[in-house]
Amino acid sequence: MEAFLSKEEFKHKLIQSFENNRKVICKNDTPLITKIRNKALETFKELGLPDQSLERWRHTDLKKPLSYEYIHPFKPIDEDVDVDTLLQCEVPDFETHLVSLLNGWFAPKQKQLIVFPDGTIIGSLAIAMIEHPKLVEDSFSKYDNYRRNGLDALNTAFAQDGVFIYVPDNVEVKNTIQMVNMINQDENIFVQNRNLIILGKNSRLTLVHCDDSLSYGRSFTNSVTEVMLAENSFIDHYKLQNINDQSSLINSTYFHMDDHSELSTNAIVLNGGLIRNDTHVKINGQGCKANVFGLYLVDKNQHVDNQVYVDHLKPNSTSDELFKGIIDDQAKAVFNGHVLVHRDAQRTNANQRNKNILLTDKAIINTKPFLEIYADDVKCSHGATVGQLNEDALFYIRSRGLSEDNARMLLMYAFAAEVINKISIDALRFRIDDLVKKRLRGELSICDQCVLNCRTKENIVSFDIDMSKI
Repeated sequence: MEAFLSKEEFKHKLIQSFENNRKVICKNDTPLITKIRNKALETFKELGLPDQSLERWRHTDLKKPLSYEYIHPFKPIDEDVDVDTLLQCEVPDFETHLVSLLNGWFAPKQKQLIVFPDGTIIGSLAIAMIEHPKLVEDSFSKYDNYRRNGLDALNTAFAQDGVFIYVPDNVEVKNTIQMVNMINQDENIFVQNRNLIILGKNSRLTLVHCDDSLSYGRSFTNSVTEVMLAENSFIDHYKLQNINDQSSLINSTYFHMDDHSELSTNAIVLNGGLIRNDTHVKINGQGCKANVFGLYLVDKNQHVDNQVYVDHLKPNSTSDELFKGIIDDQAKAVFNGHVLVHRDAQRTNANQRNKNILLTDKAIINTKPFLEIYADDVKCSHGATVGQLNEDALFYIRSRGLSEDNARMLLMYAFAAEVINKISIDALRFRIDDLVKKRLRGELSICDQCVLNCRTKENIVSFDIDMSKI
């Protein structure tokens, strides 16, 4: 029989686990990072684990996933596993430099840290702490939220490994970097990986961050990613999430932007028991541009929570948010968007939208986009919509000879396509397009008759329908 823990029991076990494994956790640290860990642990002791008494957690309940016994991988598991046999990434014509995490550790049989001729460094954060301590120290935990967030504090204290990427000034990384976080463990596992991405002045990077579970065991991943964008740098960032229904994923991403830097980030949630994406964008420079997009498709008893915080501190910058969701069965979704415009951030242009389709009367969306503005020369807007499939559009599509099931799927696809089409990498956009179509098809058995047949090189589906009418 599986044991269940109270919130306080779970917290106590975590603290005791840290103390019992302190030497192992801190073995690659510089003195500064050990000092940060100790402060984070004290913060976690004070704040504890979040619950629904906190406003930002009011609609997401961690009581059940944090009641199980988990193992904590303080060293790599399955060291002889070849990740290439586990990861089958089926994206035709999509050439990437692949870096993988397996159960929170940089994957075995991959070179742990690579320094390229142009000075770019890619590999294990644990090894970067040893070989490039100054680079890590200058950015580690500099902009995360561990002083106010118990889970971030927990990650800052516990995290041993993750992905480290450093792009020097004036360097454009030609190949897309694909960062894959894989969970492959039959026992319940609690993973806390840490990723650090640093972009120098005038640099460019395309990064695809995938979260995937290869086994059907229960897991809880508490991940933190920090991204530093120096002056005039650019990152094209994608977050793709497809985990099993037994798994929970808390993914906190912090973007810090200096003058004239540009960010495009797009989070696509296809499957997962409980997923929460905390996205923090700190616009600390003039002339910055931040595009923050997201799409979530949930059904059964799944739960997805998107928290987006855009902090405008300096003038003459823009931010654009668009999140869309399709919620089916008894699934629940949350969107909480907060745009803060400080007094000195004059001539800010900020736009925020959240649109949702509920497919059943038991599906739930809690949406709260809002603006907090202290400057007077700004252009800011926000809004949210919640509804069902448009009956007039459904009638129009059926009048073209399609069945009701196919008409409904085409409507949902058209709704989702606005976010999919913002993916700038053609091969990735085609693949996400296909995955969304498959997700929308669900358990439909007549795949050969479906208007959303997945794209292949030989068969590209087109519609003789005026899409502007749907």
